[in-house]
Amino acid sequence: MRLLALETSTEFCSVALWQDGVLTGCSEAVGQTHSERLMPMLDDVLRAAGIKLAQLDGLAFGTGPGSFTGVRIACGVVQGLALGAALPVAGICTLLALAEACGQERVIAALDARMGELYLAAYRRGATGGWQVVAEPVLCRPEAAPDLPGGDWFGAGSGFAVHGETLAARYAGQLAGSDGTVMPQAAALARLAVPVLAAGQGVDAALAQPFYLRDKVALTTRERQAVN
Repeated sequence: MRLLALETSTEFCSVALWQDGVLTGCSEAVGQTHSERLMPMLDDVLRAAGIKLAQLDGLAFGTGPGSFTGVRIACGVVQGLALGAALPVAGICTLLALAEACGQERVIAALDARMGELYLAAYRRGATGGWQVVAEPVLCRPEAAPDLPGGDWFGAGSGFAVHGETLAARYAGQLAGSDGTVMPQAAALARLAVPVLAAGQGVDAALAQPFYLRDKVALTTRERQAVN
């Protein structure tokens, strides 16, 4: 199977090509320039592999939650490419990709959502290697993060970089460790998308949609003062 995965929901922009178990690709910290860097990165990855878009079996993208603009960019690009090449699309939750990227078995995946909040979900790897959802993705304040059963959880993502102390207190006695530098990457998306596309569960380009947990993307002056 050959598939191309795109991830732009954080300050990183990444592209990964899966070819029968072999992953190649690139990732860059691009800030807010995803729209400028994504297509050149995509072209470079395909050209280096000698692969044309029509030779792929499908496309994958990070649906979010994450940067409002970022997830729209990935979705829009994938829709355009998939429509032109008649390819199925697999949308993968960004938080699940974060869990996959960190290499642990029980993961609290948390991304900083700004405005004093974070996007958070919890997953554990099942006996067959797939992920089981323990806590569905939510938008929450770190002190109000959802209850989780048991211990040996590993915290991953920028939510732990920004709200590490509060999350450590919230999950006191349950955390085995954390890494705030882990980011969702296209390589993790590709690994997660392979079984989806192999099972024929990809969707038509028109049905690919971002996953938003927040409608409001900025605070008023009074709300910012209350947070501070």
